[in-house]
Amino acid sequence: MSYKEYPKVELHLHLEGGAPPAFIRQLAHEKKTDLSRIFREDGSYEYRDFDHFLTVYEAACSVLQTPEDFRRLVLAVMEQSAENGVVYSETFLSPDFCGGGDLSAWREYLHAMQEAADEAERKMGVTLRGIITCIRHFGPEKAKPIALCAAETMGDFITGFGMAGAEMVGRPGDYSYAFDMAREAGLRLTCHAGEWGGPDMVADTLRDLAPERIGHGVNAIHDLALVDRIAEDGIVLEVCPGSNVFLGATGDWPEHPIRMLRERGVKVTVSTDDPPYFGTTMTREFEGLARAFDWTEDDFAELNRTALDAAFCDDATKDKIAKLLEAT
Repeated sequence: MSYKEYPKVELHLHLEGGAPPAFIRQLAHEKKTDLSRIFREDGSYEYRDFDHFLTVYEAACSVLQTPEDFRRLVLAVMEQSAENGVVYSETFLSPDFCGGGDLSAWREYLHAMQEAADEAERKMGVTLRGIITCIRHFGPEKAKPIALCAAETMGDFITGFGMAGAEMVGRPGDYSYAFDMAREAGLRLTCHAGEWGGPDMVADTLRDLAPERIGHGVNAIHDLALVDRIAEDGIVLEVCPGSNVFLGATGDWPEHPIRMLRERGVKVTVSTDDPPYFGTTMTREFEGLARAFDWTEDDFAELNRTALDAAFCDDATKDKIAKLLEAT
């Protein structure tokens, strides 16, 4: 069966990384910027490996220059999500790309994105919430003003704080100041770990930053004692199978750790990460898992419930989304 119409909850989506290539090409054309080097002949993004992916990603972000650009970006990304049955999404937002971490500038960008999120909910039926992320390879000092942006603008829309970027730069404890600031403000916490780093990176992240969710986390599988601690502590993994397979962070679909993690009691969820970069959608994620593991609608219903329970939104929003999931 096709899972395109099946309602889905997604917790790990980078807003800029969700930008359709055609949208970025159009912005580049409007701004008279030559970005031809980051596209293949078929119009898709072109890169060689993960480090080059980050370079291409930041090049694409270079034409996202104004609050209006980000308003349009939210609508473009949410259109893709809605077309693939997503009813609730949490997206990572980076003030580094929205005014360079300046709080006053960030407020203007955020206002534009919130307006777009409200429009997407009215017109497309997809509810969006934002998680502010610092960029790991920009360094610990650059993370501090980003945490301040999160603390000063948290509310119904901005509900969480996290860290993305090149995982092998520094150690988790280097960023503890930013995470402590966000925690003290009342923000929920997540952090990328265990995509490229080993189990030790996941363990250090949990010890030093104390997030309740881990982005990816799949390499925890190489330390089953750690896996069991993750399960016991109720840590939720935001797993992105298509991204992991595409980038070679794991083996092919049948070898992906998500099944073993789930079987050992870990709370796993399914997301797309940077979908147009990795040739995926939430529909393709569900279909890939169904083919690889013979998972059925009952399995995906459980994954959705896990994701909704772990979502950083308020109870009223959860109740609304739960009704949409129960209607299937």
